[in-house]
Amino acid sequence: MSKTISHSSASLDEEQRRRLKRAKKAALAGFLGGALEYYDFFIYATAASLIFSKIFFPSGDATIALLASFATFGVAYIARPFGAVFFGHLGDKIGRKATLVMTLVLMGSATFLIGVLPDFSTAGYWAPALLVILRLMQGLSAGAETAGASALSTEEAPEGRRGFFASFAMSGISFGIVLASIAFLPVAAMDEPARLAWGWRIPFWLSLLVLVAAFLVRRSLEEPEVFEEKQEEEQLVKLPFTKMITTHPAQFMQVALMSFQVVTNTFMQSFGLAYAVSVGIPAATMLWVSIAGNVVAIVSQPFFARLSDNFGRKKVFIGGVLGSGVMIFVYFLTISTGNLAMVFVSSMLITAGTYAASNSVYPAWFSELFNVKVRYSGMAIGLQVGILCAGFTPLLATALVGGVSANWGPAAWIVAASSILAVAGAAWARETSKTELRELGNPVP
Repeated sequence: MSKTISHSSASLDEEQRRRLKRAKKAALAGFLGGALEYYDFFIYATAASLIFSKIFFPSGDATIALLASFATFGVAYIARPFGAVFFGHLGDKIGRKATLVMTLVLMGSATFLIGVLPDFSTAGYWAPALLVILRLMQGLSAGAETAGASALSTEEAPEGRRGFFASFAMSGISFGIVLASIAFLPVAAMDEPARLAWGWRIPFWLSLLVLVAAFLVRRSLEEPEVFEEKQEEEQLVKLPFTKMITTHPAQFMQVALMSFQVVTNTFMQSFGLAYAVSVGIPAATMLWVSIAGNVVAIVSQPFFARLSDNFGRKKVFIGGVLGSGVMIFVYFLTISTGNLAMVFVSSMLITAGTYAASNSVYPAWFSELFNVKVRYSGMAIGLQVGILCAGFTPLLATALVGGVSANWGPAAWIVAASSILAVAGAAWARETSKTELRELGNPVP
């Protein structure tokens, strides 16, 4: 009898170790994929703020050129929903692993090619046209990257720790921003002719290193067992998007609203940088501000996610969003005064504090709102509806501010309004932290 119990206990321990190993590998894959996605995102945001308006568009009004540059930044957000539909369909049909490898290669390739584009003086209007095409490719990939990594990590995580393991995709994003900031530091220190001629290209070429590392990890992944069960039983649906809309309409709208929380980060990494430079703060200083906040966020996000495993997704998410909506006023005020110490402190409180709290929760929570049969599509498409709006908010803020350095109020109010929308979605959504994996979402016939 005791031998039987001992054998069963040993088998259980072995199974737990096996599942934990799979969960760690999925978390690492999400971390590296997030690092590549936001390395690419941030070097583009940085280049759009500091470089592209000067080399990819006709010379003339500097504000108009900056608006055009931010417009190319925003066009990727138009492509994101299409990428979410296409890759979300594949993720729910052929599997998470193959789809995530495809999104990774598409993002890395587009980013590298941006680094070899000719400028306006060489290619004329072909230069911005090609830039837009490659930015659209980035958008197609980004439309499904975070959703796929989040779904995979959530499905592989041990019960009671889904938030923690899924949050590593967000820590990867913070790591990607740190890498991008470090890559741009020597570029920002160059004299302007060298920076505009060739220096800005180096960070885009370096994306290949992150791509290779992430690819090697992702190709070794396995499909989550909960997905394989449906695949083996031939229970997967033919049209995941259609089925998701008919079976999870409320969850879809909840995710779309909650995704407005990303506006905070978008403003800080694009408009905030351009605004700081306009009031006389060196670009290199603002890159160090970003590095400091995101280094701490790499650690703080798993911490907040673990809190959501223990105390619930809703409390942590809403607290973080409300905090960001308030702190963004402090952040822009400190930039306008040029007080560098307060700029560092306010940025840290948002990046590693309030924004980290909400950002760390959504990978697991958004995934948990959907049934496994439509999870990839539901999270990817719902997430991108809100993010589509977020992509053009720096353009709107730049237009409203109108080049007047003291007029930062419209930018802060855009973030505050977005935070209210995110809180509304979170208050509407169900709490899922204690729900069993196979019971998540609505029934899908």
